[in-house]
Amino acid sequence: MIALSVNLNKIALIRNSREGNFPDVVAHARTCLDAGADGITVHPRPDQRHIRPHDVRDLSSLCAARNIEFNVEGNPFAGPAGSYPGLLPLVLETKPQQCTLVPDSNDQLTSDHGFDLKKDGARLEPIIQQLRDAGIRVSLFMDPDKTQIGLAKEVGADRIELYTGPYAEAVARQSKDLDPIFAAHCAAAEHALHLGLGINAGHDLNLINLPRYRTLPGLQEVSIGHALTVDAINMGLANAVVAYVNCLAGK
Repeated sequence: MIALSVNLNKIALIRNSREGNFPDVVAHARTCLDAGADGITVHPRPDQRHIRPHDVRDLSSLCAARNIEFNVEGNPFAGPAGSYPGLLPLVLETKPQQCTLVPDSNDQLTSDHGFDLKKDGARLEPIIQQLRDAGIRVSLFMDPDKTQIGLAKEVGADRIELYTGPYAEAVARQSKDLDPIFAAHCAAAEHALHLGLGINAGHDLNLINLPRYRTLPGLQEVSIGHALTVDAINMGLANAVVAYVNCLAGK
């Protein structure tokens, strides 16, 4: 069974457009979990445009109380900025079950590429070890490149999260490149499995492109936020979560 982790960044983005706590991120997390989501994902950034440090702390408590997976994503090299303590201190404080390291710059709109571990591997290795020593599973955001995935294993990652943006775009455009792109993801997944790495995936996955992607060899977890939030406008949040859970189950 493929796990659905709901990314709440867009809920926080709407909240931050006004004063106060409406919509309430934690309340929406409860709705997602009550509807069958397997976990919650957040991606705090130094500019705090959406998820803020107090959200990470509050959601950590909620997930711990329910024995549900909490996944914190972010740039491992992002240091403190204002009330943002930096990704690593925040993760070590809140102890999520999983930390997904992503090569974002501080001003990046959204994640759009995987790590180049030939460049960043040496810097990442002690960070990965520190997280694992704290009992936190580490996933690295990666392109479907078998050489890079091999390096992910070498630097100590537990899982990879395959960046699915180009796949989603090819589906949306009905591109002739779709089959080769998906084949590359399958080959990357098979290689990861051979190395003993777990496999997650995320970015622009939705109810249209998930039915094919769910067949990826060894896929364990997807994190979905933007599309699920948009679908929730039309069908309601709980119904949207149910629709994604059913899609991942092949129903």
